Amino acid sequence: MIYSTVILEEILRFVNPTETIWIESKSKGNAKELALAFVMTPRFISKTPINNSPNVINGWVWQDYTLEKLVRIYMICLISEKDGTDQLNLLFDTAEINEAVALHAALPALKNPTQFLLRATDAVRSNMGSVFESIAFENPYPSLYFSELAWNQMVLKCIFNDKAIHRIYGLENRANQALADTLSDFAHERWAAGRRVPSQVWRLVPRFMNENLHSDIKKLEQSDNPRDILAAELVNKEIAQPGSTKGQWKELELPEPIYQA
Repeated sequence: MIYSTVILEEILRFVNPTETIWIESKSKGNAKELALAFVMTPRFISKTPINNSPNVINGWVWQDYTLEKLVRIYMICLISEKDGTDQLNLLFDTAEINEAVALHAALPALKNPTQFLLRATDAVRSNMGSVFESIAFENPYPSLYFSELAWNQMVLKCIFNDKAIHRIYGLENRANQALADTLSDFAHERWAAGRRVPSQVWRLVPRFMNENLHSDIKKLEQSDNPRDILAAELVNKEIAQPGSTKGQWKELELPEPIYQA
């Protein structure tokens, strides 16, 4: 798939004539000129929301993007198609926060995406929430290319910081025993401190049940919190009939304070 073509089609749904002329003129440049256009984009392209976007490409969702962000991603794709790896690395090295968000969001569309794996795993460790979310949420790159260790670090950071894990593409598919065991340890620590665990995290454990996890689910069944009770019901249902709870975790995807006593 040539991502730049698909992205341009979406861009043309939202741009005005002046913006169209600017994009068309800049898209003809070489990698260095495209990199400059990437930096200059906010001066020429509006922040119009990309609402009602039909595009979901291999799990890559643009629904919450702005036009400016999508145009920047388009420029990144063109740089990649012109084998502009050096220019992309320079952009990563010098990016301000909004540029970094666009660069990481664009990773699934790059010609040689694995060349930027270290950049992606570094973003997981970022203290800038928007940069972390650009790689973690609605982005198929981690699911496709992260090691189990890097994947688990990303998911756990979401859980520790009360972020919405259901926005992680491939969440259930990349679930694993090490992650399930760590979640059990995390739950024991929180319970010992009189604190709650977000109920939807238990969606990651049904395929990896052991004595500790079975004990954890029994504890949920006895909880006074209806969310915990529902989580236990869904885990047991999934254990009995794998695949039967698809779509049934929606109720538990609503925000829930991780440190609620």
